[in-house]
Amino acid sequence: MVYETLAIVAALIGLYALVAGKLSTTPINGALVFALMGLCLGPAGLGWVTFELEASHLRLVAEMALALVLFIDASKADLGVLRQSEAIPRRLILRSLPLVMVLGWLFGIVLLPGLSWVEVALLAALLAPTDAALGQAVVSNKSVPAHLREGLSFESGLNDGVCVPFFLTFLAVATGVATDDVGRFALKLLIEEVGRGALMGGAVAVLGALALRVALPRGWVGHGWSQILIAAMAVTAFSGAMAIHGSGFIAAFVGGLVFGQMARDEIAALKDASESLSDGLSLITWVIFGAAVMPIALQNFTWMDLVYALMSLTVVRMLPVLVTLGGLGLSLKERLFIGWFGPRGLASVVFLVMVSNENLPGGPQIMTVGILTISLSVLLHGITARPFSQRMA
Repeated sequence: MVYETLAIVAALIGLYALVAGKLSTTPINGALVFALMGLCLGPAGLGWVTFELEASHLRLVAEMALALVLFIDASKADLGVLRQSEAIPRRLILRSLPLVMVLGWLFGIVLLPGLSWVEVALLAALLAPTDAALGQAVVSNKSVPAHLREGLSFESGLNDGVCVPFFLTFLAVATGVATDDVGRFALKLLIEEVGRGALMGGAVAVLGALALRVALPRGWVGHGWSQILIAAMAVTAFSGAMAIHGSGFIAAFVGGLVFGQMARDEIAALKDASESLSDGLSLITWVIFGAAVMPIALQNFTWMDLVYALMSLTVVRMLPVLVTLGGLGLSLKERLFIGWFGPRGLASVVFLVMVSNENLPGGPQIMTVGILTISLSVLLHGITARPFSQRMA
């Protein structure tokens, strides 16, 4: 059955590749298509596709896909535009993100009484990061004003890593690992995760850029091999940071940012192949998610779970954004646009896998609500990305 599943998934990716250009002009995106394909063809549907995978395998695929997306997006960042509008991502990270977690916790206390306070906090942190992969349809659309695109891209690149220490702190409290001086435990995690991740990403990027400057003029880099250079650097930065207990997400984003500025001329022709690889990994993640994960929520969710999921995508995300971006000269339409496009995706999938490995009393409900929120995000943000972006033109 393994080879039958691989054949079907590969065929689906091939068929999607044939019409991807046409679909890019419609509200349909790859994440939506493959999640629904996985759901329809998986055990909950026709049963043609089955994945006998451990949770760690799904986590690894999702992490590698996200690392590539973060590195590539950061390498394309326009720092000139970002310097003029740096207040947008700064406020989104430093002000809006904490408020999102607090508001998510307050709604959870009311709507999800079956969870303890720390399990609700864990869920709120799990759903706080936005997804650079699902947001690509917005940040790559040139019709969206540059300051909005760069602000959203920078936010989604950094908030994954910033959320990790909060998530790990709540997970440690929920599992009894951290019992004393939780604040000190959280601060230590934050410094270590962000600091080590940034240092590893920057180091890999500097070494890679210098090596590329030496190799390219001398003709040492073969054309075929040059196309996988960025992917190799992204994985090196991510995995290296994780190996030293830093944030791989921060490492991938910082690495891409540094590499993009140091080797902008040299890497212009190398990005397309790397983007295709990240897209392929993302599609595999979403078909696994649809086949093996989505049925869990569809079989077990309650109306309160659904209400919380909808609140997480709307009020919990949008209200803090509206408040914290006030006074920057942005119109209400622009602030609503930024608030709405906070899709939940690969980072939240990684966090869900980590929760599934723990025997928490409220673990099943956390899984259900998390899966439901991500599924709704794939659907709602996917079908609104293009039309809403065009309205911002």
